[in-house]
Amino acid sequence: MPATRYLYLARHAEADHEHGGLTRVGHRQAVLLGERLRGAGVRALHHGPSERTTRTAHLVADRLALDGPGIEPVPTPEAGDYAPYLPTRKEVPPDYAETVMDFVGSLPEKERGPGPELGRRCLERFTGPSAEDRESREAVITHAYPVGWLTGIALGAPPWRWVTLAPANAALTVIRYTPGRAASVLVFNDVSHLEPDLRWTGTPPPLRP
Repeated sequence: MPATRYLYLARHAEADHEHGGLTRVGHRQAVLLGERLRGAGVRALHHGPSERTTRTAHLVADRLALDGPGIEPVPTPEAGDYAPYLPTRKEVPPDYAETVMDFVGSLPEKERGPGPELGRRCLERFTGPSAEDRESREAVITHAYPVGWLTGIALGAPPWRWVTLAPANAALTVIRYTPGRAASVLVFNDVSHLEPDLRWTGTPPPLRP
């Protein structure tokens, strides 16, 4: 009989795009994200294939291991960096269409090309109640676009709205999928586990509260 699934989503910590991996700030963010997830009962940890998501996931796993048996981070293509849905102009309200279509059109082909298929597979893999007969709690270290995609779908928003949801580095989003109920977004873009000077990296100033 299906059971409730809790999905813990986080964007990777701040990346060092020049040397790969994470910055010093990103390293600290990842450790604090792991501390936040301690005690949450996470039993599976997925991450995208990029170096920044891999490093973030392993630092999180190191903190989770302090509570008991370790969890091996699993690289997962569906947690990668891609555009999960490519809208047409007619499905976006006229007031926003130009901005949305310009943004989507500016994305590199490596994110656009495989994006819709990965977006579909992401929904299949990570959403809905657990197929097991017990509660499931799993974490996914991914990128901004899949976090926005999964959050928008959980809220019943039009699929193009992933464009407007921009989580910060190492911010936490939690979605609950309970049999017979609509998905519930319990937390979105929470940075309370990060020290003040570590918050809101990865987002432009207009999007910071």
